[in-house]
Amino acid sequence: MNDSLSLDAKLLAESGAGDNAAPLSVSEISGSLKRVVEDRFGYVRIRGEISGYKRAASGHVYLALKDDKAVLDGVMWKGNAGRLPFQPEDGVEVVVSGKLTTYPGRSKYQVVIDKMELAGEGALMQLFEKLKAKLQGEGLFDQERKRTIPFLPKTIGVVTSPTGSVIRDILHRLADRCPSHVLVWPVLVQGEGAARQIASAINGFSAIGEGDGHSRPDLVIVARGGGSIEDLWSFNEEEVVRAVANSKIPVISAVGHETDTTLCDFAADLRAPTPTAAAEMAVPVRAEWLASLSESKARMARSVQRGLGTAQERLEAQRRLMPALADLLRPHQQRVDELSDGMKYAMGQNVAQARSRFSASEGAMRPAILRQQLEAATSRLDRVGLHSHLIKRPLDDARQRLDSLWRLAQQISPDGPLKRGYARISTCDGDLVGGREAAAIAGAVHLHFHDGTIGAQITEQPLAAPQPTSGGKAQSGAKSIERQPKAKARRTPKPADDRQQDLF
Repeated sequence: MNDSLSLDAKLLAESGAGDNAAPLSVSEISGSLKRVVEDRFGYVRIRGEISGYKRAASGHVYLALKDDKAVLDGVMWKGNAGRLPFQPEDGVEVVVSGKLTTYPGRSKYQVVIDKMELAGEGALMQLFEKLKAKLQGEGLFDQERKRTIPFLPKTIGVVTSPTGSVIRDILHRLADRCPSHVLVWPVLVQGEGAARQIASAINGFSAIGEGDGHSRPDLVIVARGGGSIEDLWSFNEEEVVRAVANSKIPVISAVGHETDTTLCDFAADLRAPTPTAAAEMAVPVRAEWLASLSESKARMARSVQRGLGTAQERLEAQRRLMPALADLLRPHQQRVDELSDGMKYAMGQNVAQARSRFSASEGAMRPAILRQQLEAATSRLDRVGLHSHLIKRPLDDARQRLDSLWRLAQQISPDGPLKRGYARISTCDGDLVGGREAAAIAGAVHLHFHDGTIGAQITEQPLAAPQPTSGGKAQSGAKSIERQPKAKARRTPKPADDRQQDLF
């Protein structure tokens, strides 16, 4: 028995006589399997729930389709993934079309997806509710984000199809109510690429600046006619909803009929049941507005007239209660008369007193007495012996000391070096600036030269070393901001001393 076992289990593989089944390599059997599967399942439609959805950096999409009993891997290449009419998410039931193939590197089979569709309106509503909950959790639908629609917008931007009846209805209603300037941004409103165009149009209106040749709209209307949930799905795409929520301009959403609801309606600042109703909400009725203005004008005029009449009545009543002007002046006139009489009497008394004092001192002013006083003063002056050289010498000494002090003052004067090309720097308050840090703190300074003063603004950039110019003055990196003439200094005259100098 052991011998028979040893014959069946050989160490080396050998081909026996008549054996046509040569061993295949792993690559060969994997390739054969791949051809069989692709030939047999070259086109399939599969329904299942998305699981593990992932978009790689290359743009390819990887996912798994599952039901309650099995799981099938799937891949969607970049070109087909870019044409998806909706954003796939985990848990959404879809129907995919493509072909089955194998992936030899992992020894597994998978479906290469060419087309992906939602499995009925139930799956579409499931995706709708899931995306709504996500965006609502981020606060994109909060009432605090809503902005007030302008009462009378000068320019209105409309995002819609240029060929449908929607734009004609909007323009017609605006012309009936209040003609306004309208900018139309034409877009696809359904199908492949519609969501991207709608989002780009909303963002484009927000990005309009002064140099673009158009005035920026004060209001944006996003509009589309009615249709099924599948027709309106472009306005449920996440990029459109985020563009509406992040718009810098107030947005009115007018998508579908009154019973249709899209996520764009929740993110907009105001929802209109129809595109025509959006035009009615955007502007007031011009005739009604003018009538309201006329009524307000008339009410204002009546109010002003009523107030003016009441004020006149009050003024007349106050005028009757006030005393006459003559009655108010009589007491003051009487007081003036009394003061006038008192002044005449007081002036007579003062003149009599002055005449009495003059008569009393008249005897001391006789010529003989004055002559006697003059002779006594002349005698005293002769005894003093006042000579000119005694007065001139102290004056010369004082003048020399004054000249010495003046030369010293000129040497230590801060304005002395200004004639040699220097400048004295001070703040606007007159304080001297002694260094770079003090000048940087002051910001604005005054430069005092020998022939005047100019203002300068200190910059923070480092200055190159000053180069002498033809006038011998240093160049400054500061920018002159004002020029003021320098006031000429005046010497303050020394007060005269009336006291007699000591002659001894």
